[in-house]
Amino acid sequence: MSITDPQRDHQRLLIIDFGSQVTQLIARRLRELNVYCEIHPYQNVTDAFLAEFAPKAVIFSGGPASVIDEGSPRPPASVFDLGVPILGICYGQQVMMHMLGGEVLRGHGTAEFGRAYVTPTEERIDALNGWFMDGTGREQVWMSHGDHVSKIAPGFKVYGTSPNAPFAITADLERRFYAVQFHPEVHHTPNGKTLYENFVRDAGFKGDWTMGAYREEAIAKIREQVGSSHVICGLSGGVDSSVTAVLLHEAIGDQLTCVFVDHGLLRLNEAEEVVTMFRDHYNMKLIHADESDLFLGELEGVSDPEQKRKTIGKLFIDVFQKYASEIEDADFLAQGTLYPDVIESVSFSGGPSVTIKSHHNVGGLPEKMGLKLVEPLRELFKDEVRALGHELGLPASFIGRHPFPGPGLAIRCPGEITRDKLDILRKADAVYIDQIRKHGLYDEIWQAFVAILPVRTVGVMGDGRTYDYACALRAVTSVDGMTADYYPFSHEFLGETATRIINEVQGINRVTYDITSKPPGTIEWE
Repeated sequence: MSITDPQRDHQRLLIIDFGSQVTQLIARRLRELNVYCEIHPYQNVTDAFLAEFAPKAVIFSGGPASVIDEGSPRPPASVFDLGVPILGICYGQQVMMHMLGGEVLRGHGTAEFGRAYVTPTEERIDALNGWFMDGTGREQVWMSHGDHVSKIAPGFKVYGTSPNAPFAITADLERRFYAVQFHPEVHHTPNGKTLYENFVRDAGFKGDWTMGAYREEAIAKIREQVGSSHVICGLSGGVDSSVTAVLLHEAIGDQLTCVFVDHGLLRLNEAEEVVTMFRDHYNMKLIHADESDLFLGELEGVSDPEQKRKTIGKLFIDVFQKYASEIEDADFLAQGTLYPDVIESVSFSGGPSVTIKSHHNVGGLPEKMGLKLVEPLRELFKDEVRALGHELGLPASFIGRHPFPGPGLAIRCPGEITRDKLDILRKADAVYIDQIRKHGLYDEIWQAFVAILPVRTVGVMGDGRTYDYACALRAVTSVDGMTADYYPFSHEFLGETATRIINEVQGINRVTYDITSKPPGTIEWE
């Protein structure tokens, strides 16, 4: 992975990834402090890389390996000679101790997994300002380690201990090296953000990473990259594509044409809202490709979820290519690629991850069409994209929209898809979202939707028997969609919502609420 170039003028922090599942959270915490940082797998961090990147500080992430094992991950030794502050976390602490002359042992009853409590030693340091202040004399942290530091490296002292981690917080103040055995980035370490804040302040970061600055830099970069060429942007109406489109329009105006592919699997009135928003309000060049008959025709009789996704993905590419090829002088394709996508494309192991389900995007189009990519959001996390949307003046109703999958309602309709089932689903979903908004809950929820189930149930309405569909309500809270908990609606809300759906949506006579978390479930039903 090459070093990201648009942010060369910012003070930059390097996160060396040793394979932790929560490394992205470190970056998120730093971005919240207006510090620009990048994650790079340890294999890519060479002496030459460090010289070019020129970090103002470095963080070693956690990881699943053992520093005791031969061939275990290491940073280049030259990182310790940069003269910048370094923070080691969990495995990062152990590799720091191991490389600088300390010792790490396996097991022996000092493994810790889960919640633990750290207490301070008598000597206090600036790195711990704001800690141990709640009157209990300790701080809750999250531990996840089997190995442990048994002897700290020369120059280090201990500033915090836990029952199974006698070296829970250590530091070499002269070299400004800090190391903790726990994970301050997770929410189970409630005061973890304070540690990061103290660390970046000690490193001298000004906090110059803002969306206002990013907007101006991104516009300048787009203009430099595109020149006088034309750009095609696939517009779905979601947050990522909407922000991408508005940013590009501000940068290059009529050199941009958006293609909105309507596959007939959208929510109620969604196509009209997107077209009105971008064609009328922003006066963008917009092609509304209504290909619902094509998509629904190809999906007829298809019930396997993977086949649905692949069918929709292939058709999307074919349709997009058909309309895009009609645009003259188009040299670029714009995509709403985000930083988590970039990180995952250069995983720690470099190996393939298990395919849980196929993702729907316009992958492969640049090669097919001979187009170059414009990806103006590739340095941003999702919350930063929303902040950039505010900077660009996008309506809050668009910026705060819940995520909507590329395959649309197809994956909220388990089993065979029919137009009747889609119509029922749209109406039920509209009632559900209306209820959530009326109760002031929309912004508390990451994603909410209705799934229509492939079963019919007996019911009684009035004096008659019904035999209609059952549906499931789904609502989850999440930070980034990687994990999720179901939203704890009150029974009153659920009862009121079920009554409205049954009364207002012909075709549904039974309503359930999905209380599965992710994992073990996924957020969507298919």
